Amino acid sequence: MDTSIARPELLLVADAVAREKSIEREEVLEAMEQAIQKAGRAKYGHEKDIRATIDRKTGDVRLSRWTEAVETVENEETQIPVHIAAKFQPGIKVGEYIVDPLPPIDFGRIAAQTAKQVIVQRVREYERKKQYDEFKDRVGEIINGVVKRTEYGNLMVEVGRAEALLRRDELIQREGFRNGDRVRAYIYDVREEPRGPQVFLSRTHPGFLAKLFAQEVPEIYDGIIEIKAVARDPGSRAKMAVISRDSSIDPVGACVGMRGSRVQAVVQELQGEKIDIIPWSPQTATFVVNALAPAEVTKVVIDEDGGRVEVVVPDDQLSLAIGRRGQNVRLASQLTRWDIDILTEAEESERRQEEFRRRTGLFVEALDVDDMIAGLLVQEGFNTIEELAFTPTDELADIEGFDESVAEELLRRAEAFMQKRDNELHERRVALGVTDDVAAIEVFTPQMLVTLGEKGVKTLDDLADLASDELIEILGEEALDEAAANEIIMGARAHWFDGEDAAAAGEAQEDGHA
Repeated sequence: MDTSIARPELLLVADAVAREKSIEREEVLEAMEQAIQKAGRAKYGHEKDIRATIDRKTGDVRLSRWTEAVETVENEETQIPVHIAAKFQPGIKVGEYIVDPLPPIDFGRIAAQTAKQVIVQRVREYERKKQYDEFKDRVGEIINGVVKRTEYGNLMVEVGRAEALLRRDELIQREGFRNGDRVRAYIYDVREEPRGPQVFLSRTHPGFLAKLFAQEVPEIYDGIIEIKAVARDPGSRAKMAVISRDSSIDPVGACVGMRGSRVQAVVQELQGEKIDIIPWSPQTATFVVNALAPAEVTKVVIDEDGGRVEVVVPDDQLSLAIGRRGQNVRLASQLTRWDIDILTEAEESERRQEEFRRRTGLFVEALDVDDMIAGLLVQEGFNTIEELAFTPTDELADIEGFDESVAEELLRRAEAFMQKRDNELHERRVALGVTDDVAAIEVFTPQMLVTLGEKGVKTLDDLADLASDELIEILGEEALDEAAANEIIMGARAHWFDGEDAAAAGEAQEDGHA
């Protein structure tokens, strides 16, 4: 008996919806099948496995109940023992289905409304999926859209058939858009969220400036000139570092354009944002000097371990180097990814003199020598008594103004000072109660042992209870790195396991005797 019902109008509706929503006809028909299936379950039982199919050529609708043949029934509504199923369908195997055709249902008002909601929901899901698939690979592009509405200062922008969000904090300051205004923005993220895929736009992102230049400068679009870094204070000022892969092309000049035409086009789009275009350099010092333009730099000192750069500028260039409210140095720091400290020549000279006086005083006090000899040692680059004590006699004697006898006497005094200091530190360490087990750890200097004792770390157990960051905080980052701290702590914990190993060995020996 044919239980299908011809509904050719379903195919016409599916075609119309597919055209209107720009989604596949098959996806619309699948949504319709799910709607009919839901109505069928409402009539015959929600627990049953009711399935609906629509013939893709004729529009015939078939409704059927599916029952799975199984060894052990867990759900009587959807399963049947295989030996009973074989009576209805000889040769059926476990995992196969008995398909019972059901009479077509007459859609009542409520069933029709439910079916409509299912279809609308599924079509909306397909639209969202299509929107996500369309935009997920377009992150990093500039897109043009029309402001559709404003929600709490955030703009909903119509981009083709989709909507994108341009949040208030992604707009340039003092920038205002009204409904219907055209807006150009940068796609910086596309995410799937509970309410559907969201396309996030920005006009303050550094990538927006870079992409605007790529549109204005053919050499960037063609890959001849590369934008290496961008730092922005949106609406106020920006810095962009560029490099040319063709030595015959000036990257800065190409970005500026004839009479500034190219850069001005970008400036106008960014509401008058001033843009400094600088040449990128692989040498950190050169790059930092370029980044601080228009200020002049006289000296650069790089601390690679600390990730800092100390820059010395003429006294009259200090305000220019720092910029209004620190803007110039802040952007330069973002561009180069180095922390930049700026000093004037006078400040640097004063600090250098203070450092010279401090080191000279150290040698005067420790070695009982006059200022002249101490000054010579500092000028030769000696910073500590330890450095001096481990210097060969002949090297020390080669210093102008020294001879072998002076060198030997200086070394003797340095060693005597270190011995006296170590004895005092040893006595202090013992008085604090720091055990010999802790003192035996080679990494620790006498001064470190005293510091540990003052902080209450006196035994191997005290040391073993510390975390690596706590040990580094006590002794200072210049004394230990994380790897060394972990190694010390794990070594201190070793005696905990030695006891367990000995006990286990004893138990094994007793078991053997038994």
